[in-house]
Amino acid sequence: MSARKRFGQHFLERAWVAKVVAAIAPCATDVFLEIGPGRGALTRPLAATVARLIAVEVDRDLAAALGAEQVPNLEIVTGDVLDVDLAALLRDAGPDVRCAGNLPYNVSSPILFRLLALSRELPTLRDATLMLQKEVVDRLVARPGTGEYGVLGICVALYADVSRLFELPPGAFRPPPKVTSAVVRLRFRSPLVPLPDPPLFEDMVRAVFTQRRKMLGNALAGFAGARGRSATEALARAGIDPRRRPETLELAELARLAAGFSTNLG
Repeated sequence: MSARKRFGQHFLERAWVAKVVAAIAPCATDVFLEIGPGRGALTRPLAATVARLIAVEVDRDLAAALGAEQVPNLEIVTGDVLDVDLAALLRDAGPDVRCAGNLPYNVSSPILFRLLALSRELPTLRDATLMLQKEVVDRLVARPGTGEYGVLGICVALYADVSRLFELPPGAFRPPPKVTSAVVRLRFRSPLVPLPDPPLFEDMVRAVFTQRRKMLGNALAGFAGARGRSATEALARAGIDPRRRPETLELAELARLAAGFSTNLG
């Protein structure tokens, strides 16, 4: 079955499957969520190893073809992973839930945010081993002060420890993408810093990073004004120099700044 461009499909070649499975390191007691099983390159070896594998596939034809194989321990869910109620799907999955997937490049960021939300809804979600565009992985592991540091990396670092495992050349997939890919592991945990209002934190980070080259006093002005606050005063309360730029702020500093806007604090 040929790849469909509208789904951003690039299927993992058989020669690379063993290396990716070894990186995932599945155990017999694990319950796995697989995002985008495609033709089943990872699905079959995972299902043969783990207690239960729930695979969510948006392509109805691929889902039907994989379902027709009647692979033991495998449950296929046809639908968009961004729309499926994953918490309900996995609520009875037991105390140790894991995730794996070859994420479509065109929706990898929304899926990552979906997994972060799931980790808060489902505390039993332990980790996710994912194939992503190398550029996205660079953003996930970026440090403050670098060009790749931004909203995605900050929000992921809040809820997960990130490890880059290895790279995959374009030839590891069919059809080969025009970019290098990488395998990354997210280990979910409680927030690294306390947040009274997580949605507000994300809104603030998005607001200032859309103006990342401006000084904070200016970059924060619109967000603060919309809440009837002064950016200058908020930065002073947080002990942050208004002349700094958003991309220089550590996670703890961003959390401290956001806390000053939280309605939970009055």
